[in-house]
Amino acid sequence: MVTEILGFVSGVIAQAQDGSVLNYLQEKFVAGGGFMWPILISLVLGLAFSIERFWSLSRSSMNTKKFIVQVKDALKKGGVPEAIKLCENTRGAIASVFHAGLLRADEGLDAAEKAIMAYGAIEMGFLERGLIWISTFITIAPMLGFTGTVQGMIEAFDAIAEAAQISPGVVATGISVALLTTLFGLVTAMILQVFYNVFVAKIDKIVGDMEESSIELIDTLYEMKKNN
Repeated sequence: MVTEILGFVSGVIAQAQDGSVLNYLQEKFVAGGGFMWPILISLVLGLAFSIERFWSLSRSSMNTKKFIVQVKDALKKGGVPEAIKLCENTRGAIASVFHAGLLRADEGLDAAEKAIMAYGAIEMGFLERGLIWISTFITIAPMLGFTGTVQGMIEAFDAIAEAAQISPGVVATGISVALLTTLFGLVTAMILQVFYNVFVAKIDKIVGDMEESSIELIDTLYEMKKNN
């Protein structure tokens, strides 16, 4: 398997020098057989979900420290209504959570805290939406590749049986074609796994900022209530 991967990489580099990488990849794709298509579909769909998650998480991210300062200033100047207006005009998961908590602030700190916790859970669901599909394609792509390899190995042994002898050419060609699906499946999984890990790390950061800033908001509301 390692030899096959090294040979594939060497082939890509050699073809790249001639300016025909796409032709080389297309040739290997066709040689891989029918299982290459579902692997390609898994890659395309996985990348589509990755692009959507990247766009959504980018919109949900924000400068948390700066926003907290703005909320505190709004609370000092115009009270809760002014802070609510600021949250409505601010994009991001933390702004949405703050908005839910501030809407219940007049009912008491307990109500505001419960609203923040409830809406925080909802926002987490929005942040993680689509990750299950990326994870699914990460799992399916190598399995499709292994299945294609098994089928290719069966065909290779059938070819040996028909030839009535173990020819190096027959064996090498059959095994090489069989391993192509595994190679492409693993490459697909590795590409999507990188995106998945980046998204998980980004979500963890947003959730951490959300929890920390929510505590600070509750503390600020408590100070306001105590001073009044």
